[in-house]
Amino acid sequence: MVIAPADEQADLEELAKRCAAGDCGALDVLLRRIRPEVLRRCGAALSYRSDAEEACQDVLLQVARNIGDFEGRSKFRTWLYVIIGNATRQTYRSLKQRAAERAVEILPTQRPDPRTTSVIAGARIDLLEAIDRLEQRAPDLVAPFVLRDLSDLEYAEICRQLNLPLSTVKFRIHEARKFVQRYLSADS
Repeated sequence: MVIAPADEQADLEELAKRCAAGDCGALDVLLRRIRPEVLRRCGAALSYRSDAEEACQDVLLQVARNIGDFEGRSKFRTWLYVIIGNATRQTYRSLKQRAAERAVEILPTQRPDPRTTSVIAGARIDLLEAIDRLEQRAPDLVAPFVLRDLSDLEYAEICRQLNLPLSTVKFRIHEARKFVQRYLSADS
């Protein structure tokens, strides 16, 4: 996790509060300031630049549309990381759907082996697929896992963001890790 200097974090928090209050000029500044970090985090999950840029644009759009919902109960970056996690998973699902639609057009003998060929051009398909499966089976485990293991947030911040006690957050992260580990081991 990249730690910004305290004054930069405070400045970002203030900027987010101004945006939430309806300051359109502050929104332009906020979006420009967060774009590099958003793109970097999207790129960590979606290694093809065009896919990461697509997810980044989705994140920025979601921030612009939903900044009025930011209440300041958690840090702005925590709120942002939730949006980033959701957008990268949604982009992954969209890419997977497009790949499946294209695969239908290919003759059966021409289809690549999905266990040896990434149909989603370089994405961390294994982890994203595991999270997608986890979301189908136990959706309450996804947010704590993504916030801790992908966004590197502290447990206390996750508790504040999700409004859950520490024991529940730790349990959900533990269960999610077990599921993901089993899923990745089975794929090997």
